[in-house]
Amino acid sequence: MRQHASMLTPVNLGPQGPWVSPIVYGTWRLLADPDLATPQAVARRLGLCADLGITTIDTAEIYGGYEVEERLGQALALAPALKQKLQIVTKFGIYIPNHRHPERKVAFYNASAERIVKSTEKSLRLLGVETLEVLLVHRPDWFTAAEDTARGLEQVMASGKVKAVGVSNYTVSQFDLLQSCMSKPLVTNQVELNLLAMGAMYDGTLDQCQQRKVRPMAWSPLGGGRLLSGDDPAGVRVRAACVAMSEKYGGASVSTLLYAWVMAHPSRCVPVLGTNKEDRIKEAETAAGIKMDQQDWYALWEAAKGHKIP
Repeated sequence: MRQHASMLTPVNLGPQGPWVSPIVYGTWRLLADPDLATPQAVARRLGLCADLGITTIDTAEIYGGYEVEERLGQALALAPALKQKLQIVTKFGIYIPNHRHPERKVAFYNASAERIVKSTEKSLRLLGVETLEVLLVHRPDWFTAAEDTARGLEQVMASGKVKAVGVSNYTVSQFDLLQSCMSKPLVTNQVELNLLAMGAMYDGTLDQCQQRKVRPMAWSPLGGGRLLSGDDPAGVRVRAACVAMSEKYGGASVSTLLYAWVMAHPSRCVPVLGTNKEDRIKEAETAAGIKMDQQDWYALWEAAKGHKIP
């Protein structure tokens, strides 16, 4: 594959690390793409990301009906040199009835210490790696005490199998509670953030990240594609606003400007790409070189909300 001079420079999620690429390739929809139907195709896709400087891969135990981690492992086994360049972030804790687990009668969360150890071992085995860069609690488990979750997270870090841990979709109080039980810092909170979902800006989540000097990971930065197509009034307004300011940013595409909007927030968000389209992946890399003007940032906010700031 032709080498690409990437503009992406690794960033640290927290003051003590770990280091990740400033844009992360997400694998939630990996198995839904017919172009990625084989391990060879997935290996090529991961190679493209690495060439662009997108070296951090985000996945989860539950993705693809609990099959994405295995597919990634098959792909990485075909490209051992590539495996050495990548950082793997995975999540655990969501369990649903499926053909592999007929004993499950309802969907539930489990962030117990026992489950953390089991899930870590399974992820390492399926992915074919010795160490996970970051392990995240996928959703808050209301049934499990924070002390139990903290014990499991610290156990897998002490074993050397996980470099750092964090959470996903946690509220401010849930983050604080878990952190209070741990001797090592949580390094991120992976939350939804885009122009159609700004809750993390208003509920204190991104404020907390700034206070603790940890970078949030932002999933669904394009609003699940709703900001790029369809008749949703907010999406239509946002697209028009992006087109109007495109020339100012060197002819940047709508998706590039949407990624740049997320990255411009002072919490220093790391967007997790939800797309499988190669052009969108390349446009995301371009976003890292854009320094969005303050008034343009608010112009997109205004387009999404349909009114001026209060």
